[in-house]
Amino acid sequence: MAEAEARRRSRGGGGAARRAERTAVSVETAGYIQRNIPNFEILNDEALDIIETNAETVLAEIGVNFVNNPAALDRWREAGAEVTGERVRIPRGLARKLCSTAPATFTQHARNPARSVEIGGRNLVLAPVYGPPFVHDAAGGRRYATMADFEKFVKLGYMSKWLHHSGGTVCEPTDIAVNKRHLDMLKAHMTLSDKPFMGSVTEPSRAQDSVEMCEILFGKDFVQNNTVMTSLININSPMTFDDVMMGALEVYAQNNQACIISPFIVGGAMAPVSVMGTLTQVLAEVMAGIAYSQLVRPGAPVIFGAFVTSIDMNSGAPTFGTPEASQITYGAGQLARRMGLPFRSAGSFTGSKLPDAQAAYETANSLNMGLLSGVNFMLHACGWLEGGLVASFEKFVMDADQLGALHKMAQGVATDEEAQAMGAIAEVGPGGHYLGCAHTQSHFKSAFWRSEVFDFKPYETWIDDGARDTFMLASERVQRLIDTYQQPPLDPAIEQALSDYVARKKASMPDAFM
Repeated sequence: MAEAEARRRSRGGGGAARRAERTAVSVETAGYIQRNIPNFEILNDEALDIIETNAETVLAEIGVNFVNNPAALDRWREAGAEVTGERVRIPRGLARKLCSTAPATFTQHARNPARSVEIGGRNLVLAPVYGPPFVHDAAGGRRYATMADFEKFVKLGYMSKWLHHSGGTVCEPTDIAVNKRHLDMLKAHMTLSDKPFMGSVTEPSRAQDSVEMCEILFGKDFVQNNTVMTSLININSPMTFDDVMMGALEVYAQNNQACIISPFIVGGAMAPVSVMGTLTQVLAEVMAGIAYSQLVRPGAPVIFGAFVTSIDMNSGAPTFGTPEASQITYGAGQLARRMGLPFRSAGSFTGSKLPDAQAAYETANSLNMGLLSGVNFMLHACGWLEGGLVASFEKFVMDADQLGALHKMAQGVATDEEAQAMGAIAEVGPGGHYLGCAHTQSHFKSAFWRSEVFDFKPYETWIDDGARDTFMLASERVQRLIDTYQQPPLDPAIEQALSDYVARKKASMPDAFM
């Protein structure tokens, strides 16, 4: 009895130590993913050749619109395009030639150099949800987002091990004037986190503010010679480039900052219902947008983007995690690689209103498809809910947890002598078990990826602990991360300069909510 009691105490002490180790405060960030697994290629060379030929036909014969932007029309005209009104027809081969000056990879620098990321090649950089006007949590349900919500998301992103990037408009803080909120959002990214972040694109002057704030944070010369922001430039599919997005692109390209040139594809609404037709339009739009960035500044860093979803033909609502969206994303990845450009797509997509089974299935499909399609920059990697209308705190930490599984999968399968485990097999022999063998003892901490959210307890223990479901566990994790958050250090003079800039810019204009 005494020995049994001693063993129980020993196991309890070891378990307590391991629990303490798991719950210790940590702001460790895993390095960006470097894939050691092959990309899934769904299309053969013949199909890709057809898409590329058809995309050139679209650009040359149908054309694209550059609206309310005479300077863009002049640039295209000087480059050799045919311009009729606001319609630009690009001769075969011209767009692809212009795109050839864009870099295949680039580094986005973080204020903490250890957090800088390499975008392109075999790499995958993960960034959180972008753009929702609403937030959702266990305490308050669905509501309009505030600046306090935004700051909370930035802190969660900073505390999340598997996120490499702080993102941009993680939610839209509706309690601050439209023409001023970008200043507070940028300052939050710059001061509450030391991971890379995105700039504002809602108006060209706000893109310029983003550049100027980065010059305070990094130094003007550093910004002009290095990429410190990656920003989202959406194309108004089908084939329309508006003056707001293009104006922001112009600012960033002129200042050597990266842009994601991304068609907004809802199959059946903004693009054809067929995979081949959609990929043709995607390629035409991306080539035109990237080519234009190179007209502004040859060598400006860009990312080949594709936001892809389909539509429910009964309700008109967007659908996510579908086979068709996956097929388009796989194909777009192949097209991006043939152009030698970084690729953006995928995310934690779902149309569900809650972090429920529908959300889990759709998100898992979308995340795994992103890993296998060769995505280099995954925006919306965590927190997305209700078709992108809502940023969910609980889903943010659920998704961020699952990103660890992507890291593990991307490592591939080790085949060295230690991984072959012949010594372990010999040590255990027939009829034994591996729990106590030397190989297991050496590797048990890192052998298997382990969720920080899911519950693996026996049923009886789970009942005794309150029978908490994943939503409840995620809510507790949100609070635990916020409670243990510690702001990364920043030179007080820089922080004050940023505050002064924000105050000065806000004071220079009246509030506008449109």
